[in-house]
Amino acid sequence: MVDSVAADQSPSVDAAESATVDTSAGTDSATEDVQKDDTGDADALEEDALEEVEPLELDLETEEEEDDDLKKQWYILKVQVNREDSIRQALQRRFLRDGLERFFGEIVVPTEDVAEFTKAGKRRIVKRKLYPGYIMVQMAINDDTWFVVRETPGIGDFTGSAGRPTPMESADVDRILKAGKPEEESGDAAVRTAIPFAANDQIRVKEGNFQNFEGTVETIDEAKGHVTVLFSIFGRPTPVELPHWQIEKMD
Repeated sequence: MVDSVAADQSPSVDAAESATVDTSAGTDSATEDVQKDDTGDADALEEDALEEVEPLELDLETEEEEDDDLKKQWYILKVQVNREDSIRQALQRRFLRDGLERFFGEIVVPTEDVAEFTKAGKRRIVKRKLYPGYIMVQMAINDDTWFVVRETPGIGDFTGSAGRPTPMESADVDRILKAGKPEEESGDAAVRTAIPFAANDQIRVKEGNFQNFEGTVETIDEAKGHVTVLFSIFGRPTPVELPHWQIEKMD
């Protein structure tokens, strides 16, 4: 009896197993189809992305124009005499206030180191303006910087021809900047003595053994601060070396 029941149930079990196998096969087939579809979609998206990518183009002209706008050169400005330092500071404050500092470099009052002698004969180094009434500015000229310069009180105009600013020559810039270096950088030997006389000047002695004598400047010794003067003594021209602070020009 039991064997008969088991025999009757065997076909059903075999059918169930067969159905299970068929279902698994169907599932595997569907999975493969989905994977193929996904792969196909990914390939299509990648191809579309490659087609949409365009070569990178650099705007070189714009970069060159910006470089030209920032190209700084040295110019000379006419300013009020004896106000060179205060005008330099005023111009600097104005371009900083307007956010134009990238168009400006240095602003220089041209000076030189010169040696002077006191009445006691002591040598000292002082700064003296090379060109009173002028300052140098390193800048890029455009509408904004032009306006800032022209509207700064005390500034007259750029030096140049036909109303156009003329940039300075590099050699002149180097020479002027070198003249303004401190004594310790340029060396004491390079510092000249400020003697306000020239050969053939007519002078009068203010003090010393030859006080009130009149004569003519023959030579100048800047290293010692002395001047050789020709006096007429007993009707003959006689050279006498004097400290330059003992003499004065005759009117």
